[in-house]
Amino acid sequence: MTDLDQAHAAMDAAPDDDAARLRFYERLADTELFMLLGAEAEGDQITPELFTIEDQQFTLVFDREERLAEFVGRAAPYAGLPGRALVQMLAGQGIGLGLNLDVAPSAMLIPAEAVDWLVATLAHRPDQTEARLTEVSPPRGLPDAVISGLDRKLAIAAGLARFAYLAAATYDDGAKGHVLAFVDATPGAEEALANAAGEALTFSGIDAGVMDVLFARSSDPLAAHLARVGLRFDLPEPAEPARPAAPGMDPAKPPKLR
Repeated sequence: MTDLDQAHAAMDAAPDDDAARLRFYERLADTELFMLLGAEAEGDQITPELFTIEDQQFTLVFDREERLAEFVGRAAPYAGLPGRALVQMLAGQGIGLGLNLDVAPSAMLIPAEAVDWLVATLAHRPDQTEARLTEVSPPRGLPDAVISGLDRKLAIAAGLARFAYLAAATYDDGAKGHVLAFVDATPGAEEALANAAGEALTFSGIDAGVMDVLFARSSDPLAAHLARVGLRFDLPEPAEPARPAAPGMDPAKPPKLR
């Protein structure tokens, strides 16, 4: 079973569990999806194959190339891109997703309204504030959903930082909370890392106010103190970039809907 299969099964087993539903949509956003096209791509312009089901249009997407090939049964053009990029491309178009239809246990129709909701949820960005830390200590009281959510999200942030520490924090105004400190972040990656941390909270169903994000160098005294009291998350080393095999596979050049 793929990650999407497992997340779908958990959601299906607990239809009233909002947390399970959020985790499914998080996996959908983070998974590379392969979309069936109606024609070969022309440069960065793509035309999805659309189907009308119950008076609504859907485009077909699969979380494995093999599943797309099994469904189609012939050679067919497709575009591969992260789920978050795909839904952002479809936002406001009135187009839903037919996910893994007929070829996987995660087969389902995701209506256009859910696509738009996911885009709006992903658009949430952490607020920037100025506050002075006066104390950091071992993390306490955070739900397991936050810890596991951070673990999942940071596992796909390869190469953006060396590691991160989660710790309880006290500020100069007396406020208390938690802080996630990224150590030796790659220059320019700060916004992406802050957004990843924010998404981990959002899709855990937790108020974003429970955790702040900061950045430190390994030579900073704060990093040494965090190493003693914080919960460490190691970020993977970056993989060698693969040559794009289909339109949309290059994240620096996302396709445009035609």
